[in-house]
Amino acid sequence: MSFRDDARGLQDELVDLRRRLHREPEVGLNLPRTQEKVLQSISDLPLNISLGNDLSSVTAVLKGNQPGPTVLLRGDMDALPVTERTGASYAASSDRMHACGHDLHTAMLSGAARLLAEKVDSLRGDVIFMFQPGEEGYDGAGHMLREGVLDATGDKPVAAYALHVTSAIIPGGLFVTRHGPIMSASDEMYVTVRGAGGHGSMPHLARDPMPGACEMVLALQSMVTRRFDIHDPVVLTVGSFHGGTASNVITDEVTFKATIRTYSKAARATAKDECARVIKNLAAAHGLSVDFDYDENYPVTVNSDSEADFVANSVRENLGEERFHWSPHPFPGSEDFSRVIGEVPGAFTMLGAVPQGADPMKAPNNHSPLAEFDDSVLSDGAATYAQLAFERLEREPADHHVSSSAH
Repeated sequence: MSFRDDARGLQDELVDLRRRLHREPEVGLNLPRTQEKVLQSISDLPLNISLGNDLSSVTAVLKGNQPGPTVLLRGDMDALPVTERTGASYAASSDRMHACGHDLHTAMLSGAARLLAEKVDSLRGDVIFMFQPGEEGYDGAGHMLREGVLDATGDKPVAAYALHVTSAIIPGGLFVTRHGPIMSASDEMYVTVRGAGGHGSMPHLARDPMPGACEMVLALQSMVTRRFDIHDPVVLTVGSFHGGTASNVITDEVTFKATIRTYSKAARATAKDECARVIKNLAAAHGLSVDFDYDENYPVTVNSDSEADFVANSVRENLGEERFHWSPHPFPGSEDFSRVIGEVPGAFTMLGAVPQGADPMKAPNNHSPLAEFDDSVLSDGAATYAQLAFERLEREPADHHVSSSAH
């Protein structure tokens, strides 16, 4: 069974939903208008729907008429605090923007719910549609896990899948995934270096935190190249550095912030320890005090090998060999879907949505105020979501979970 033709019949509906979401972007965990649009889009479907308590999530369950296990499909819904500059007719007029394509994910997941609902009589098990707020730094997936999204059917999913569109790099319509790590872990470091202020002409009477803080930034870069295996890479970027008020004033303190990206549990643990060592030892060498805070945010997103193979085979069989590509390396972004497939086997897959005629290597990337996404991928995205759930349920042995037959 292929969902591709049926999905094409939904294309105009999906475009309309995507653009309505795009016009009214919302940031964080509280997305009331987005939640309302999602509920409207699936209101006529035979779904068991529950809403989040501490966030504007929507968990919709489709119970198949044939016995079987559960599969989960995730679509994130939140936008970014970015002022749009695309000039599109449906552009957001606020200081918020769907610059990462989550409006497409939401529309595709809604379309998948409709496609699968039409096949409910032959659906061998249940599907959880996870409409998630707060992916952009708010750990929405973590919130939904704590509120029980994996237990929505009473049967823990045997697999979970998510798609993510790109406005650059990956050619339009191409699905890309890989075995093992596909997205990095994301952590943040906050450092405050404290000294004793004074007159800029007499630094010997002060304890200047500025040179010490500058040395810390440089030493952290050297640490990355000297303390880690080149085949298990670490990226450390200091994105914020503040200190001082005037050229002739030695400040009391300097602050800086950094993001740290790693691709294994071992490298992640080592990065935290090594950053602390470098910062504290340099502070001591300069006679300074230091406050060091290290927040572990999203874990590494690790695909199950078997589920990545399943995605590859499904896309090739239903959309064509040319529509799939294996990525030779992970992507440096991070994802809270990592929490979902840390609990159940699954796969995270990228989908190119570069505007037609644009050069993927020159087009504005995700998170840019100029990022644009091609709506033509919506129907194939919805079809792929539906295909993965339907085929994965068919593949699982009928006696996988006895209680799943009690529909």
